[in-house]
Amino acid sequence: MFKFIKIFLFASLLSFTALLSAETTEEIKQKAEQGDALGQAKLASLYILGRGVEIDEKRAAQLMTKAAKQGLVEAQVSIAAMYDMGIGVSGDKKIATQWYEKAAKQGHGTAMAILGKNPAAKGSVKFDYKKMRFSASRQIPKKYALNFLMKK
Repeated sequence: MFKFIKIFLFASLLSFTALLSAETTEEIKQKAEQGDALGQAKLASLYILGRGVEIDEKRAAQLMTKAAKQGLVEAQVSIAAMYDMGIGVSGDKKIATQWYEKAAKQGHGTAMAILGKNPAAKGSVKFDYKKMRFSASRQIPKKYALNFLMKK
């Protein structure tokens, strides 16, 4: 019972700390408007998740593209997945692959795996990259959105 209480208190403290350090929607909007890549990715994330704003996948894609063009590798993977799934943009595997390629050139493991360029996978069990890409593309936008919002 005592162990449970300690775990509960620790989790509560972490949650409270996260709330104190969280940026407001207005602060995120201001950074995005100033051209900050992480700010743009965070604002896109708010639009993807519908936190503090209405869900707007088209606006999310526009902002994520701006962040990706500035070289934010996670934004490149996120917009690639959005093109793969047609989230906020017309689905386009060619454009998605171009964004995955940019991220892979920077050593992004997920992008490399999606493209079948992960050196760890070579010579191992046969792997269906198309199936993995589809599965990953469905999960990436929301998962990465949560990750962006946790960054300082």
